[in-house]
Amino acid sequence: MGSPEMGSSDEPLTPAGRLFLQEEMNQVIYCVVGVKHPLDVDALKSAVQSSLMAKHPRFCSLMVRDSAGREHWRRTRVDIDRHVVVVRGPVADGLPDEAAVNEYLADLSTDSPGLLGDDKPLWDVHLLMAHRCLVFRIHHALGDGISLMSMFLASCRRVDDPEALPTIGPPSSAKRRSGGGGGGGEWWKALVRVLGVVWFTVVFVVEFVLRSLWVSDRKTPASGGAGVELWPRKLATARFWLEDMKVVKSAVANATINDVLFGIISAGLFRYLDHRSPNAVREGTRLTGVAMVNLREQPGLQELSDLMEGNPGLRWGNKFGILLLPVHYHRSRGDPLEYLRKAKSMIDRKKKSLEAHFSYKIGDIIMTYLGARVASLLNYRIVCNTTFTISNVLGPREEIAVVGNPITYIRANSSSLPHALTMHMVSYAGRADMQILVAKDIIPDPDFLAKCFEDALLEMKAAAAAAASTASDY
Repeated sequence: MGSPEMGSSDEPLTPAGRLFLQEEMNQVIYCVVGVKHPLDVDALKSAVQSSLMAKHPRFCSLMVRDSAGREHWRRTRVDIDRHVVVVRGPVADGLPDEAAVNEYLADLSTDSPGLLGDDKPLWDVHLLMAHRCLVFRIHHALGDGISLMSMFLASCRRVDDPEALPTIGPPSSAKRRSGGGGGGGEWWKALVRVLGVVWFTVVFVVEFVLRSLWVSDRKTPASGGAGVELWPRKLATARFWLEDMKVVKSAVANATINDVLFGIISAGLFRYLDHRSPNAVREGTRLTGVAMVNLREQPGLQELSDLMEGNPGLRWGNKFGILLLPVHYHRSRGDPLEYLRKAKSMIDRKKKSLEAHFSYKIGDIIMTYLGARVASLLNYRIVCNTTFTISNVLGPREEIAVVGNPITYIRANSSSLPHALTMHMVSYAGRADMQILVAKDIIPDPDFLAKCFEDALLEMKAAAAAAASTASDY
């Protein structure tokens, strides 16, 4: 929506917000929430109307452009009937609920994000009555996954205590930062750590720059490329138990759930490639993932009050960096836990660098001095030159309800990218669901790929249990 004259109350978009409005990187977040009982349209409309979401400045502002094409937020009145879309009948005939909802989301993911409309705030909620679920469609310019999940949970209550807010996880980072001070005799260890940070940062930053220019992964049966974001999509769901992931995590010292997730992805993806195109991928071929990393001072979900108060370390909006996470293809590996060890080793090196912070800062600088168009093209090149996208958002630990209706699952995906494969995992009440969005002309069978990921976790769990049993015998 154009506007040559800017009002005095108009607020300019942040650099990240402007990036997500460019043609090449125009992104919408889709979050589907399943519930136990039939949807009450009037109750949900009332809840949305009175929620913090409908009152948040970003969610009650139009996106307008001045005569120079620069984007601004302009406050407006929210008409809830234009933001709640009620779909009465089944969205797909002859399909079970999960497959039907995934097909609906896949179709939405290739719609132009502009279909949200430039005459209303950039969000809406679809109520799929026949499938007992809500689909939140929110433009990425409004915020990242952490901000949006924190806002959603502020409107929910625990099933076991209807007056209590969901538990959003302990601020474990504070403990990590406060510990490990060391005495004066440990100065040399600190020096080694600093030199390690400098070295790994330089190495990874050089790679990051080259990836934004011309260096790219070798083509494989899972590769996308420029223009693939316009291709038709399919969506499948891989389901994991967090307890299984914790069993695997315990088998390798100091491993994390993110290490386990990346081990699952590498093992499952290699298995899929072997099935789909035997001998088509060279041994050792690198496949690079693009991961979004939360850069707030406190990891995990945030208290909404902290986000709203404008604390620079916990502010609302898009505050994430990019990591390039490589895996190297191997046809077979005897010990399934070796995938976890390889993933942990690679991610540990990434943690020793400032790559994510660099990507955020350099993007900010490019946006400021060269403009959104240049920044968008460089980000687009990074996606075109890599193989897949991965993200992981921590959800509530206990079962929760929205307007008194217990939630059965929370899943998320985004609109299409040049990648032929994007994966978004959200945990909830002991489970973790990963949405696998694929370009169906490149990866025609995402349900089989989802099974490859699920089987990879089960094999790792069995190996971890066997290792633990062997250790207990000594």
